[in-house]
Amino acid sequence: MITVLLLAVSLVVQTTWCAPKDFSAALGKSILFYDAQRSGKLPTNNPIKWRGDSALRDCVVGGWYDAGDHVKFGLPMASSSTLLLWSMIRFKDGYVKAGQLTQAYDMIKWPLDYFLKAWNPTTKQLVVQVGDGNADHAFWGRPEDMTMARPCQSVSASNKGSDIAAETAAALAAGSIVFKAKGDTAYSTQLLTAAQSLYAFAKANRGVFRGSAQFYSSSGDKDEMCEASAWLYRATKNANYLNDAKTFVEGTWAWALGWDDKRVACQLILYEETKSTVYKDAVVGFLESWMPGGGITYTPCGLAWRDKWGANRYAGNTAFVALLASEAGINPAKYRKWAVEQINYLLGDNHHDGGCYSFQIGYGSKYPRQPHHRGASCPNRPSPCGQAQLTATGPSPQILVGALVGGPEANDNYRDVRTDYVLNEVATDYNSGFQGALAGIVHLQAINSLPATNNKCPCTTTGR
Repeated sequence: MITVLLLAVSLVVQTTWCAPKDFSAALGKSILFYDAQRSGKLPTNNPIKWRGDSALRDCVVGGWYDAGDHVKFGLPMASSSTLLLWSMIRFKDGYVKAGQLTQAYDMIKWPLDYFLKAWNPTTKQLVVQVGDGNADHAFWGRPEDMTMARPCQSVSASNKGSDIAAETAAALAAGSIVFKAKGDTAYSTQLLTAAQSLYAFAKANRGVFRGSAQFYSSSGDKDEMCEASAWLYRATKNANYLNDAKTFVEGTWAWALGWDDKRVACQLILYEETKSTVYKDAVVGFLESWMPGGGITYTPCGLAWRDKWGANRYAGNTAFVALLASEAGINPAKYRKWAVEQINYLLGDNHHDGGCYSFQIGYGSKYPRQPHHRGASCPNRPSPCGQAQLTATGPSPQILVGALVGGPEANDNYRDVRTDYVLNEVATDYNSGFQGALAGIVHLQAINSLPATNNKCPCTTTGR
């Protein structure tokens, strides 16, 4: 009888045991997504075998395709790069523990090389977009097969764009820190020199870029100017940059950290550099507005749901901010727990498809099979690929490993349908804070400080 009771207890424990998350694996997969977004001539170590060389006649070759399309938009590419570099600086040990530091260096050098080519310090012109959004979105097919014109748009003294110029300068400055730590001083110096001249250009030619029309139109440039000067201060320790950041910083709380709103990023950096309670209070105000009861919508299973466009993206970005703030000594126990719970949701602590559903493609056994992504929808070359693949039923022929899809509706409902570009979109900026949070969580594992969590819809052994 005792043996029977012990067996029954054991079975109960097994059916309610929460499946552990492999944050290191998720981190490595996110890097692979960025590799899948590469434009230009691919390196011999290209890990995405269904991708090939593309857009070799662009005015600036290289960089990342923005999302499931093939335009290279400067603002989200630079914003994504800055966040990714921040994670490599603050949570380098997370990348090391995950065995992904070399891969991360390789990943992030791709956009940095592109920015260096896009900025001409002599003519003072920065290429900020390659491709026409409307023409591009009318095409469904592989980037390798594109034949449409891919016009360039640039910012200059006569065509303002200090928002994109400053964000690009921030990425270059952060990149100089990363590669200096790596020991590549020549490349670090090249990045920093470009960052400084580009920032000076942005500061002397203020004005928001309006060439993208409905695509990534920024609401202002003060947040990017603040971010750029803050990162340049970190890279140089020149007090002039710190003073600039103090003039550009805004005291209002960000709506969310994203490609158009860097206020909380600059506030947090300034707090770390000055320890002023003014900046700390702004960071706390932002994060508390994301906590339960702070005004943000929560799905029944606990995702902090800011907006239907990229709900997962905003939750991942804020989780990254929460982990960064924790490292700065701001409410570490509370913010670490909240951040890990948000990432837990994204990796499976939800009830979609019976539970244990990962919104990161390729993680676990249940994940999106029909992302809104042209290249992934195409069969292997030389088989044709066209509009029919957009509406084709069934999984995409290629697995877009590592991509974080847009996410569920506010009621946790989600549809894995390729034509649904709201819920099933993927983008470089969707993964950036998410990847940073993953690195932060692996860092917590490395220092034995991973918090206990209490997700509302935990993935259990029975939900696998």
